[in-house]
Order: sequence, then C-alpha cells, then structure tokens
Amino acid sequence: MATAMLKELPSLSTLLSAYASISAMAMLIRTILNEMVPERMRNYIASKIYDLTAAYFSSEFTFVIEDRWHAGDNQMFRAAEVYLPTIIGPTSDSILVGFDESSDPMEPPKRGIPVDCKITDDFQGMHLKWTLSSIETKKIFLPNKRFFNLTCKKSERERVEQRYFPYINKTAQAILSKSESLSIYTYNQDDSMWEPTVFKHPATFETLAMEPELKKFIMKDLDSFVERKEFFESVGRAWKRGYLLYGPPGTGKSSLVAAIANYMRYNVYDLQFQSVRSDSELRRILTSTTNRSILIIEDIDCSTKVSHDRTKGRENCEEEEDEDELIRQTGADPGVTLSGLLNFIDGLWSSCGNERIIIFTTNHKEKLDPALLRPGRIDVHIHMGYCTPAGFRKLAASYLGIKDDKLFGCIDDLIKSIQVTPAEVAQQLMMISDEPRLALQGLIEFLNSKDKDTEVAAVEENMKSFKEEEETEEKKVERQNSELAVSETRCIYLT
Repeated sequence: MATAMLKELPSLSTLLSAYASISAMAMLIRTILNEMVPERMRNYIASKIYDLTAAYFSSEFTFVIEDRWHAGDNQMFRAAEVYLPTIIGPTSDSILVGFDESSDPMEPPKRGIPVDCKITDDFQGMHLKWTLSSIETKKIFLPNKRFFNLTCKKSERERVEQRYFPYINKTAQAILSKSESLSIYTYNQDDSMWEPTVFKHPATFETLAMEPELKKFIMKDLDSFVERKEFFESVGRAWKRGYLLYGPPGTGKSSLVAAIANYMRYNVYDLQFQSVRSDSELRRILTSTTNRSILIIEDIDCSTKVSHDRTKGRENCEEEEDEDELIRQTGADPGVTLSGLLNFIDGLWSSCGNERIIIFTTNHKEKLDPALLRPGRIDVHIHMGYCTPAGFRKLAASYLGIKDDKLFGCIDDLIKSIQVTPAEVAQQLMMISDEPRLALQGLIEFLNSKDKDTEVAAVEENMKSFKEEEETEEKKVERQNSELAVSETRCIYLT
C-alpha cells in the first residue's frame, strides 16, 4: 500500500517543472508591472500591503489619551497624572522628583511623570505599558500637546476600557480627596498654561469676622450645591454655582474665597483679565480648569479690557484661528468682551465641566453690567459690609484670645456708628495682641479718631456741596443776564 501511495506522489522533475513555470510567470508579471505601473504607484501599493500585513500579525493595541478632549480638559489624562506616580517601580527608566512648600523635609520627595518615561502596570493579569509624550504645536499661543500612550494586547482592549480606566479614575479621586494640600493656579501668558502653587491660606468659616447667619447661609448653599448633581441634570442646567462678593475694600472678600476653598477642598484658579488677549483665548483658559474647582475673578469692575459692547470682537474675528492670526501678524489685541465672558458662565460653553464654583469680587456693584448679574450667571449676591459687633467679637477671640471684656460695650457702640472695615479692626488688634486690655484701648482711640475724621470729612463735603450750589446759582444768574441782554438786543434790532 505504501508503494502505491509513493507512486501517486508527483516526481521531483514534475515539481521542478512547476516551480520553473511559476517563476517564469512571476517574472513576466513583474516585468509587465515595471513597464506599465509608475514607480510611485508601485511603492504606494507595496506600503499598503505592508501596513495591512503588519496590522494583521501585530498583537498590540495603543490607546492615545491627549491632554485636551475636544474643547475641554481631558479628565482621563488628569486621572492618569495622579495615578501613575503611585505605581512607578524599578522597571521605569526615569522619574521626576521635587519638594513644594507643603512638603515635610524629612519625608521622601513627591513624584511626577517626565516626558518619554516608560511605566508598566499589571492589572487583573494584564501587562500594560504607559508612555508620556509631548509634541510642539505650531499654532500661536497654544501650549505643547501632551498625551499618554497606553499599550496592551489586542485581546485585552475591551477589558482595559471597561475595567482598567474606571479603576484609574476611582483611584485618582480617592488620592485627591485624601490630599492635605490644595493648589492655587495662576495663568502664565508666555507658556499659555496654568501654573500651580501650594494654597495654604488659613481662613475658615470659623475665623471669618462676619455675621453668623450669613456664614450658615453660605455653608448651607455650598452643601446643597454639592448634593444636587441629579437635580441640575434633571432641570437641564450645568452643575455650577456663581457668587458675587461686593463691598468696600478690606471687608474680607478674599478671606471668604479662601474659606470656601478650604471648606469645599477645591483648588483655586485665579484669573487676571489683563493676561487674556481675546475671547478665544479666554475660552481655552477657562475650559482647561478642572472639575471640583473654584474660578476667582477679582475686581471685575476694574477689568477695563472687558467691553460692555457685547458685539465687539466678533465683527473682526469670526473664528478662533482668525483671532490668533490677527494677533500674530499685526500684534493687535481683540480684547475680552462681555459676550465672551457670559458665553462661558451661562452659554453653551458653561457645560464644559462639572461641580465648578465661579466667584466674582467687586468694590462697586453698581458699575457692573446688568447682564452679568442676572440669576443663572451669578446665583448668589453676598454683601461684604463694614465690621459689626459680632465681627469684632470674632476678631477679638481670634487675635486676643478673649470672648468678653468691660470695654466690649463701648466698642460695640462705636462700631455701630462708624464705618470701619474688619481689616482695620484686625490691624489695630494685632499691634498689641499680647496685651488684650491695651489692644482694646488702642482700638477705642482709633475708632474715636476715625469718628472725628468722618465728621471733618462730612463738614468738608457739606462745604464743597454748598460752594458747588453757590457756583451753580451764580452761573444761573449769569446765564439769565446773558439771555436778557440778547433779548434786549433783538428788540432794538427789530425796532
């Protein structure tokens, strides 16, 4: 039987003959292609065939996680920035280390992820590889594009999306919630990015010199804001809250912002309009802030770059690229318009982010455009007034360590009749804080002198008003005499 099977197999000469025929046919086809198909077309076909075969035989898949997601901040990128430094092991070839102002010199330095650093992670049997990369952007005023590459097996792609990414987000949130330090960010115009600094302001609601009822109202409003995510979604509103703090200088507006940040454990983004060139840049700046943060815009009435003409700026620049090109070619600054600001805090761009608090401060509420003040843009208006007896007692407890004294009644009466800011009272108490009695007497003297200055100022104001009235009356008489003279002249002419 074996002999029969061997007889049925083709002979060696037959195989060689078939191979020669196939080789000749291949040479003929190759010659025809070389003669009829251009070289560039042949190279293109060869490259596509190579790409298809490489993709077919490759066993790896790469996720690209960019710093920016569409028009806003990529929370997945932020979560990876927080998570990856916690898993850096001996297989990594480099690492960023450093201390900040909140670091304990006896503790190990804090870790960061350098560019091109390779990090490996094992999760539920999957071997994952991370790399941080950076590409310089050609567009003016835009920062370099940063992104993470996450490589896994093709067969593990679905598990990475459904299990690994949610795990990273959850872990990053837990790390941030346990962080003892907050950050305050300032915008760097040269690098077009937010720069963080450790936020260590000691102000709390307990130390604020303001009415207890107002404190309770603000804390209750903040708690309600945090707990009502489903409510905001059900009514179709962005999950944000706007506050306006208005009142004279020295009444504690900045301290209240710090107290809110410490109470909520939110990072602070401090924006100065003087550093913003256009509406398009304003949108890029504001959408790059993270969730669970406070955006503070101080002295909004002094931001002269914010135009009250809500149509200005769009007439010359219809698109963001046009604004950037205008600035690059001519050096012209379109400026920030009120419309550009309102579009972020209440327009379509207001939905770019969740759980954000926007706080404006001003010394002159009456100077603000009514369009900025309406509900939905600024939800809560908080008047930061002059010091009250309750505020003074809180300052006395904080600076002098006393809750009552015989001089308190006299000081209460003076404070009720004199406009004095909490900052002025605190300054007087700080001068002799180790001698409470002397500090209180010094405060009484200061209030009495301020009362006299107020009386003198009132007298001077009355004299000024009286003189202005006299001048106005004299001008009125002169105008009447002039009109009478003209009338007599006309009568003579007519006669």
